Amino acid sequence: MIYLKSDAEIELMKISGQVLGKAHAEVAKRIRPGVTTKELDRVAEEYIRDNGGIPSFKGFNNFPAALCISVNETVVHGFPSKYELKEGDIISIDCGVKLNGYHSDSAYTYPVGEISQEVRDLLIRTKQSLYCGIEKAIEGNRIGDIGYAVQSHVEKFGYSVVRELVGHGVGKSLHESPEVPNYGKRGQGVKLKEGMVIAIEPMVNLGKKNIVQERDGWTIRTADRKQSAHYEHSVAIRKGQAEILTTFQYIEEVTANTSLMIEVNEVTIA
Repeated sequence: MIYLKSDAEIELMKISGQVLGKAHAEVAKRIRPGVTTKELDRVAEEYIRDNGGIPSFKGFNNFPAALCISVNETVVHGFPSKYELKEGDIISIDCGVKLNGYHSDSAYTYPVGEISQEVRDLLIRTKQSLYCGIEKAIEGNRIGDIGYAVQSHVEKFGYSVVRELVGHGVGKSLHESPEVPNYGKRGQGVKLKEGMVIAIEPMVNLGKKNIVQERDGWTIRTADRKQSAHYEHSVAIRKGQAEILTTFQYIEEVTANTSLMIEVNEVTIA
């Protein structure tokens, strides 16, 4: 079942999204060679709880942490650990916050120190594809319009879109209907209605689309071990223009003029 949210409910989700955005920024401040991914998880959970929230991911289907931390070829659902970040890594941070009874969900991929231009381009274009999808998230369009916008943008650069993992509805539950694939055909799928809230989250591989699940039952990596990028916003469907409920503002403030900054220039949507 798809739950439509009232304006009051969407406002509560936006408040949750602000706490989430600031938690991301606290993590971003600490991303550098030598820091462990477990330390980043500690920082996020502490900030969320200190600001009245609950980490949405911790305990969700027995997931053990506040953050999904995915490094290099890991696509999503990586566990925080004693792994120390290295110069040239990329790290995707996926996080959710439950506040006032509602979840928000967003993700961001960072370079660690200097990375190759090839990989930086992957990050830039994946982030662009998120906004391509958001532009299509308006009343009267269909889920396929979002997936088509993401897919057509990244595939023209030779990248591939993960098929098995998709975005989703979000609200009182972390994962609600409908599913929101990052591929599709225009004019197909569930019709978008004002009041729907969905998480759009392109997962884009430098190489082929094939993925492998590790033995821990959670961690997903690329089969060819090439890098993967992941960006995500929670958005409310509106007439004419989607309303983004999460925010990268605080991330971009703390990463401005650093190697962590991933700038996205205006993009022509297919």
